[in-house]
Amino acid sequence: MTDPVRDLTRLDEATARLLTVAGTLDDAALAEPSRLPGWTRGHVLSHLARNADALLNVVAGRPMYASAEARDADIEAGATLPAEALAEEVRLSAARLATALAEPGDWERVVELRNGVTDRLARVPFRRLVEVELHQVDLGAGRELEDLSTEFTDAENAFLADRFTGHPDVPPLLLRPAGSPALTSGRAPAPGEEPLTVTGTPADLLGWLAGRRAPDGLKTDGGPLPALPPL
Repeated sequence: MTDPVRDLTRLDEATARLLTVAGTLDDAALAEPSRLPGWTRGHVLSHLARNADALLNVVAGRPMYASAEARDADIEAGATLPAEALAEEVRLSAARLATALAEPGDWERVVELRNGVTDRLARVPFRRLVEVELHQVDLGAGRELEDLSTEFTDAENAFLADRFTGHPDVPPLLLRPAGSPALTSGRAPAPGEEPLTVTGTPADLLGWLAGRRAPDGLKTDGGPLPALPPL
């Protein structure tokens, strides 16, 4: 069940951790590759700053981004800022979004995100939390998927499993992360078809579903793991 107030508290905590890390990265560290192909650490922090402003647009009922090209150009422009200036961009943009979410109005209001995706306003704090938590791991600056809280990992695994539910290119899946609730995903099984059971740690499952980690730590009950479509 969505709890935006709880998600805002978790977002504040995650943002504080992110800002602490951002403050330790100098110009040379920002120019180094992140764990995302083609992006430096500077790109990751620039994206996080611009994502906060984009979600502020969503809260205000404006288009999330002016265009895909404008989004990419803004990230590129911020990626080469001096370390101190980029860290300040991350801080100020996060503060603007936090202010807007502190008095959001109707949490049940439907808002539009990228590519025509819609959701309830109540889900925006969690969506931002996902950005902050996963991209801090993407920085490759000491935080790993295993460091994420059980509460967050279980919620994000459930969210991603739901994203792939009904997808024609994903076979029926029964996901069994150790110590966490089982999840179903993929297309509906054909008559007589059994879902492919996938087991592993919650962190390994998250890494696979989010495209952050090869599925080497996951096991199935016989069939190969499918290649998941891009999120």
